[in-house]
Amino acid sequence: MPYPATVIRVMVSSPSDCGDAQVLARTVIDDWNAAHSSEQGLYLAAVGWGSHAAPEMGDRPQEIINKQVLRDCDLLIAVFWTRLGTPTGKASSGTVEEIEEHLNARRPVMLYFSEAPLPLRLIDEAQHKALREFRASCEARGLIDTFDSLDEFREKLARQLAQTVNREFRQSRMVGAGTGGSASDALPDLSDTAKHLLSEAARDSKGYIFFCRSMTSLTVQTNGKQLAEAQDARSEARWRAAMDELVRGGLLEARGVRGEVFAVTRAGFDLADRLAASPGQP
Repeated sequence: MPYPATVIRVMVSSPSDCGDAQVLARTVIDDWNAAHSSEQGLYLAAVGWGSHAAPEMGDRPQEIINKQVLRDCDLLIAVFWTRLGTPTGKASSGTVEEIEEHLNARRPVMLYFSEAPLPLRLIDEAQHKALREFRASCEARGLIDTFDSLDEFREKLARQLAQTVNREFRQSRMVGAGTGGSASDALPDLSDTAKHLLSEAARDSKGYIFFCRSMTSLTVQTNGKQLAEAQDARSEARWRAAMDELVRGGLLEARGVRGEVFAVTRAGFDLADRLAASPGQP
């Protein structure tokens, strides 16, 4: 069977004590491909430094891995158990550096911590202490998950991988279908107003848009600007249509309970970057 149009590169990362979980994660990825690849037009390619990095001199080992492998990846799955890992010269471990690099690139990270028991005599207390501190920092910055056994990890990862692919790569399916290559090979058919709004929102420090209709005016505010300067029915219809385009395309998602705050999604940030690099785009 030929490969689907869009390849999603999934890096699986962990310290050395999580080898079984790494193997299982790749199995879950293979299972997703067998069940969903043809239908959804996506192929999840599992990668890692052990299988995809080649010998190279002239830089830190982890930076070479980042350059050769990590920076081409779309999704990172990271697993910890009792160890944090070996310092890289920039971060407290290779897996930690990969997580931070991926987050800085605004790409999704699925982070898991094993709570399977291990005899205390086999635990490196310094490593375990560093891991506990790192886990606490992650819990303050996002949503992690835990598992008590490999069976539980497999069940959770299978379900949550499907959820993540549906949420993060819906736009990739829309723009990449039929191109025979990466989702970045094509730009979606958005109106100039939608492109302008997305580009401004991607420059906002939080990636937020405030969209509100009062009795007298329409507010479309992002990146410190009020974009809806003309206050007439035609202008309002244009801005509402632009918002609908971005939400339907998975480029914005609603935040809060009043339906007035929207956030740029990972696909939205990626598209904004591509628009900025495309000649003639607004």
